[in-house]
Amino acid sequence: VKVKIPFGNKYLDAIFSVPEKKPTYGVILTHGAGGDMNFPHLVSLAACLASHGVLCLRFTCKGLNIAYRTKAFKAVVEYLKLSDDYKLSGVFLAGRSMGSRAAASVIRQLSQGDDDDGFIQGLVCLSYPLHRPKLQSKLRDEDLLLLRCPVLFVSGSADEMCEKQLLEGVVSKMKAPKKIHWIDKANHGMAVKGRATNDVMEEINAQVFSWLRENVQLQNK
Repeated sequence: VKVKIPFGNKYLDAIFSVPEKKPTYGVILTHGAGGDMNFPHLVSLAACLASHGVLCLRFTCKGLNIAYRTKAFKAVVEYLKLSDDYKLSGVFLAGRSMGSRAAASVIRQLSQGDDDDGFIQGLVCLSYPLHRPKLQSKLRDEDLLLLRCPVLFVSGSADEMCEKQLLEGVVSKMKAPKKIHWIDKANHGMAVKGRATNDVMEEINAQVFSWLRENVQLQNK
């Protein structure tokens, strides 16, 4: 289902992947610095989630300014929260690369305000860009260290923007419940030499879905 989400005086293009049964949980998903919501990994993940009963709303927001991307993500969260078509118990924010930075920033901002009503249940970071290529001294970890909700990282072990030891170091300092799944030998774009793209996507999708399921069950207990 294609929708236009109001954002300031503009609209963001978005697509709902709707499960057959009425969903209780949803995932909001966005892309990295390049591309849009039709990036193959996002399309594949959205289809996988919907087939397992999780509503997925993916959206496009062009713009390389992280503050702007964060504002757009917030607008999408509000839109879904107030939607009459889908009454959800909770939502997980997810993004690829820069999109995951924006998602982390949204959660940090919303959790600091008075309006933290528990609607946001967790964060999925696909290829989180912890640092610029070859610039390991400057880490983008400030939002991560302030999070309290569960966080899943899916990263390539050869990601030039997320050195394995550095991410493990940041994660060990995080107070939130967290998990890292390393895609062996994958780069920032999740490409692995000698492995079919679909095969890699299936591994990512399976990890994301099983983590979501665990976290929804933990909350329902």
